[in-house]
Amino acid sequence: MVILPLASVSIGKCAEMEAVYLRTDVYDGWRLGVQTWTFNRFTFYEAVDKTASLGLDWLEAYPHGQKLSEDKPDIIFGHNMPEEIKKQVKQKLADAGVRLCNYGVVQLPNDENECRKVFEFAKEMGIETLVSEPPEEAFDLIDRLCQEYQINIAIHNHPKPSHYWDPNMVLEVCKGRSNRIGACADTGHWVRSGINPVEALKKLKGRIVSLHLKDISEFGNREAHDVIWGTGVCDIKAMLEELHRQNFKGVFSIEYEHNWEKSLPEIRKSVEYFNEVAGKLKPTGWRDLYTSNLSNCIFKPGSWIMEDGVLTRKGGGNIWTKEKFGDFILDLEFKVAKGSNSGVFIRTGDIADFVQTGIEVQIHDTTDGTSRGACGAIYDCLAPTKNMTKKTGEWNHYTITCKANKIYVVFNGEKIIDMDVNLWTEAHKNPDGTANKFNTAVRDMPRIGHIGLQDHGDPIWFRNIKINPAPCQEARIKPL
Repeated sequence: MVILPLASVSIGKCAEMEAVYLRTDVYDGWRLGVQTWTFNRFTFYEAVDKTASLGLDWLEAYPHGQKLSEDKPDIIFGHNMPEEIKKQVKQKLADAGVRLCNYGVVQLPNDENECRKVFEFAKEMGIETLVSEPPEEAFDLIDRLCQEYQINIAIHNHPKPSHYWDPNMVLEVCKGRSNRIGACADTGHWVRSGINPVEALKKLKGRIVSLHLKDISEFGNREAHDVIWGTGVCDIKAMLEELHRQNFKGVFSIEYEHNWEKSLPEIRKSVEYFNEVAGKLKPTGWRDLYTSNLSNCIFKPGSWIMEDGVLTRKGGGNIWTKEKFGDFILDLEFKVAKGSNSGVFIRTGDIADFVQTGIEVQIHDTTDGTSRGACGAIYDCLAPTKNMTKKTGEWNHYTITCKANKIYVVFNGEKIIDMDVNLWTEAHKNPDGTANKFNTAVRDMPRIGHIGLQDHGDPIWFRNIKINPAPCQEARIKPL
């Protein structure tokens, strides 16, 4: 779940990077995230953490009533937060690897001072789209502010009899307006109002800014509830195909309004369905490294288990991909217990002799006592440039890139390894003259092989393990 700031790269395209983050969305030009109303029984910070646990990079926040955090229950998230709290929110989002891209449904009255407060907040927080249901007389003002701040307005449709329940009304207020004015297509509310969502999307072609994507249980019933995507009456697949036909680019916000306190498993299945459909339409190359049932892995039965999106070591050996990888970008999160030792093995030629035929990116809560055994090191070969390990029990984030003779490791947002394996020309010797354990010069080790997660006998957890086995040629990480 890594994020490249939009100012540094075109959405869905590879370019030389000013930063070391990448997006991992499966469709070139689509971004799947969460509307925090989904988690309105929880604090904003909890909603951020839940979004991160789903492997999603994007967030749409709502402005009315969500407590900021357990330790600040008197602070309500929104554009009226004190400046110091806004700074803390930015840090929380950065730590979680989640970007706040949309905000709403927020009131935008025909009052310039009140509207400017919202636009200033959006500018400060990096929000690109405000979701709202403004009064018609406010659109001259709003359009002018959209141009001034370079921020979009997406008109939301609550169910009938709300003012914008019919897409024809949205089109009416968009007439003569700039392309920064458009629709936030709430697909579930359309169905509750008796509107076919695919036909509504067709009608709004060219004016769709973002979506509150839903699948619900019953057509034409205002009380119908959300269900796992692909199992309801909204026809998610047909909607995605229509948006693909329109060449839509933008944000899909999950707004799951059912089973409020225990919705994560249902949302996770919805994300899987979205990725399955969207990933076939215009793929970026990103996919899960492991299937949910681990059927594409080599491991001793029962030694690893995948539950609620978390891969947990149970004891009994390493877990390996059946597939072999050469050049790739691997993105994952891990969590360790006190003193835990593990590792990510890449390009492993022989899993029966993985120590001598694979390169290990070390995982540890600190270090095994040596600089080349610290967390983030290329084990016994190259120490990380800095210690980026979080507190024991917190989720850490690796992005490991292999491209020909180069290996890069980004650890919790900082690039800490830039390795040219061609410099390791002798067995048992590193370029700086220190010794290593390898019977073969690292330069001569396999350039293609299995990826494995190590069972070192200690507790270890992984989640959001994604790979792009064919990153575009232009994607490069600048040297340290």
